[in-house]
Amino acid sequence: MALAGVEIEVEGETKSTRERILDVAMDLFIEKGYDKTSLREIAEQLGFTKAALYYHFSSKEDILMALHQRFHDFGREALEELGQQVPTKAKWADLLDSVIEQMLANRKIFLLHERNQAAFEGLHNEEHDADHDDLQAQLKRVLSDARVDVEDRVRMAASFGAIIAGIFLAGDAFDAIPSPQLRSMLEGVVTDLLR
Repeated sequence: MALAGVEIEVEGETKSTRERILDVAMDLFIEKGYDKTSLREIAEQLGFTKAALYYHFSSKEDILMALHQRFHDFGREALEELGQQVPTKAKWADLLDSVIEQMLANRKIFLLHERNQAAFEGLHNEEHDADHDDLQAQLKRVLSDARVDVEDRVRMAASFGAIIAGIFLAGDAFDAIPSPQLRSMLEGVVTDLLR
C-alpha cells in the first residue's frame, strides 16, 4: 500500500502519489470513460486499497476536477507575469511558445476532455468557476492593455485562439501528427498572426 506523500521515481522524474493517481485515472477515464471507471479500479491499477486512494481524493469527481485543473494551469504563470508589464508581441510569442510546449507535452488532457465531455460539463462548482473567471480576467486584462496597439492586441488574441483550436478544439484530428511537427506548424501560425 502506498502512503501519503510518498514519492516514486518514474522514468527519471519523481512523481508524488497524488500525481500517479491522476495519471492512472486519466488513462482509465480515456480508455473506459469516466462513468464506467470506479475508484476501486483506479486503486487496483496502483496497487492501493480504496482507503489509500481516499486519503488523497474524497471522490471520483475530485479526481476529475484535479485533472481539469491541469488544463487551467497551461500558461497561467506566464500570463500572470505578462500582466505585470507591457505585453508586447514578442513577449506574447514567448508566452504562446511556452503554452504550446506545455499543451503538446500533455496531449492526453485534451483526449480526456473530448471523450468525457458530459462529465466535465457537470464539474462546475464555486472554486472551479472562480478559477476559470480569474484566468479569463487575466487574459482580458492583458488583451485590453491600451499601451499596446489595438491591431497588435487583436493579433495576440487570434494567435491564442489558433493554439486552442489547433490543439484542444480540433480533438483528435491531429493525433497522427507527431508533437514536434505540430509544434512547428503552430509556431508558424503564431508567427504569421503576430506579423
